[in-house]
Amino acid sequence: MHVKTTGGGEKISLVSVVVPVWNEQEAVNGLVRHVREVAGQRSVEIILCDGHPQATTLSVLAEPDTVRIRAPQGRALQMNAGAAAATGAILLFLHADTRLPDGALDRVCEAVGRGCRAGAFDLDIDSAHPWLRLVARAASLRSRLERLPYGDQAHFFRADYFNELGGYAEIPIMEDVELFRRIRSRRDAVCILPARVSTSARRWEKEGVLMRTLTNWWLRLRYALGTDPRNLAGHYKPHTPEQTERT
Repeated sequence: MHVKTTGGGEKISLVSVVVPVWNEQEAVNGLVRHVREVAGQRSVEIILCDGHPQATTLSVLAEPDTVRIRAPQGRALQMNAGAAAATGAILLFLHADTRLPDGALDRVCEAVGRGCRAGAFDLDIDSAHPWLRLVARAASLRSRLERLPYGDQAHFFRADYFNELGGYAEIPIMEDVELFRRIRSRRDAVCILPARVSTSARRWEKEGVLMRTLTNWWLRLRYALGTDPRNLAGHYKPHTPEQTERT
């Protein structure tokens, strides 16, 4: 078992990777293999949290060595359910359409070992489109300046710190921004690791690069101005079996 210690000498031997899923039947087994490959020799607990009433993603999951959670629909609800079932000293929340960089779990454990209690990665978008490359770079810069990383950037936390925070607010959208706003209001440090996660361009490709980008900015602005997330959720829906959008 690969064991590291934090700066205070505390052993970290297990990372729990929590993945909220919704209609990810085609991708889920490849996702699990990806996490195993990235983990290498490090201990990892993979927790799949299915928000579909029929647990459609879990129904096709081939690997038995995973934790399977049926949760109410909603990314925050699913992630909190996964965190409640986790046994790792570190929690890493991974969107189903995001892929981790090589050595990601080692990088996270090293950051936590240096005293980091919350963080994320820089962002890349899996597309050669020049506008999306610019969007990814701008998002990474923004998250470094504001210390408000989006969920696409693979949030990670010391498990005890995540529990102290009370987890994600159970709102239909902007749960990522809301949580890191709370962290920032406490004046706690947020670590943004320079390695880049790669997230799918599928929502931009389906809805149009410019339209999706402008909608994202508009949603963020409205939320910053105090709009109730329930009034924003209709602009960022989970995909259905007939559609291929981001979870």
